[in-house]
Amino acid sequence: MAESPVEQWQLDLPGHTLTVALFKDVTNASSLREQVMAGSLEPECALVNAALVPDALVLRAAAQKALAAQQRGALRCKTAHAELVFNLSGSKHIGETLQRYGINPECKHLLAARFDATPAEAAALRGLVAGTPAPLSELPQLADEGLLKKYLKVTAEELSVGGLAEAQLMRIAARDC
Repeated sequence: MAESPVEQWQLDLPGHTLTVALFKDVTNASSLREQVMAGSLEPECALVNAALVPDALVLRAAAQKALAAQQRGALRCKTAHAELVFNLSGSKHIGETLQRYGINPECKHLLAARFDATPAEAAALRGLVAGTPAPLSELPQLADEGLLKKYLKVTAEELSVGGLAEAQLMRIAARDC
């Protein structure tokens, strides 16, 4: 398997990073989902359906919000990684959101993300997914516009002033208001 291009972002909360890898044509989604559900995924990370993330900024915003909730002791999910996946949606329904935006057996493209990964954990992250590594710059081309419009309930009027990424960012920011 080729080495996955892994990116590491410094987040706005001091001392925290998010390590992210994108994979296309994933073949072990069912196995990974089983590991997530059993709580046995090593290293623990967020596994996100890349077809529902139209821009890396959306993932970054969800991660920032997850870390802020963790620092306040206000996580709605069991872990900050699950909270990251939950934050990708404007919905308040945790189970539905994790099923849609997280890994599912039909996932063809996948984002793997870990907070504050050590070099060994970053390497392990690359080895988790059986798929073709891809740079994050390919993320917009993998987005499923139909599903995003359906899940986010985006209107034509909304799209006349911005794109799907902006619509999703608005929902991430406004959900708790």
